[in-house]
Amino acid sequence: MTLLARVHGVLEELGLPHALIGAAALAVHGVSRSTLDLDLLVTDARALEASTWHVLEAGGARVEIRLGDADDPLVGVIRIEHGDERPVDVVVARGTWQDEILRRASATRVADADVPVATAPDVVLLKLYAGGAQDRWDVGQLLAGSDRDAIVAAVDTRIVQLPARCHALWNDIRSA
Repeated sequence: MTLLARVHGVLEELGLPHALIGAAALAVHGVSRSTLDLDLLVTDARALEASTWHVLEAGGARVEIRLGDADDPLVGVIRIEHGDERPVDVVVARGTWQDEILRRASATRVADADVPVATAPDVVLLKLYAGGAQDRWDVGQLLAGSDRDAIVAAVDTRIVQLPARCHALWNDIRSA
């Protein structure tokens, strides 16, 4: 069983909603980009409790819990590593709009697990929120596909929950 499958299993067992995001979610939606890790989004701070990960540590995984400060858009990040497998980062976000992303995620087979994956429009929202150069490129790649109109329509209705800087970036990318 892959590390991703084991992390997914821990989150499932505890009833913590989660979704695959980042480059792996891009790949599910048809955009290929290399990455060294896998990212799972959660919004439940129980993921930051050391006891959550004891079963993985007992199996030889290394778990590092990093807490965000009051100004950080993240509550924290849990980095889980085991041997030569791709590390898994569990990103603990704060905000009701991210809860909605988790509700819309649908199970998709990734390696050896049926993991909830964020929808393409929700990946765009997360990328707009992050706002980096790579994020901008990722959004452009998603919009280059055949689902552009559906993605644009969904993002247009959901972006109202994000800060103004995200709206400006969205307008720039969409009109390019």
